[in-house]
Amino acid sequence: MAREQALQTLETWHDLLEKREFDRLRPLAAETVVFRSPAFFTPYPGVEPLVHIIATVNTIFEDFAYHREFWSEGHEAVVLEFSARVGDKKLKGIDIISFDDAGRIKEFEVMIRPANAAAAVGEAMAAKAGPRLKELLSKPA
Repeated sequence: MAREQALQTLETWHDLLEKREFDRLRPLAAETVVFRSPAFFTPYPGVEPLVHIIATVNTIFEDFAYHREFWSEGHEAVVLEFSARVGDKKLKGIDIISFDDAGRIKEFEVMIRPANAAAAVGEAMAAKAGPRLKELLSKPA
């Protein structure tokens, strides 16, 4: 695992989030990237679904902020703790980002609490991202 590449990917991740330049996520993700949602059991494979989900959730979250980060020993993964709000629901969560040998994102998993906030995120995402996500996932690879 290339530690420096993973650190650079994370630095770019923070920058693109701050600037809301979600197209910059594409080259950071491995072609086989998988997104794991806090609302649905089924994972979402592929770069385009990842970009669409991240861009959409950033229109739903208010007052989003990262607070802490924890790296695995070999820098194969990082856990980022965050807080946000969806309407009147305050939430806490973590992003678990795993990296491949080139430092690209190979898996992105989100966990959110409390359950009512996770449900609010799921409902908002289904409404805003659902139709386009279905289209992206139905395209042959």
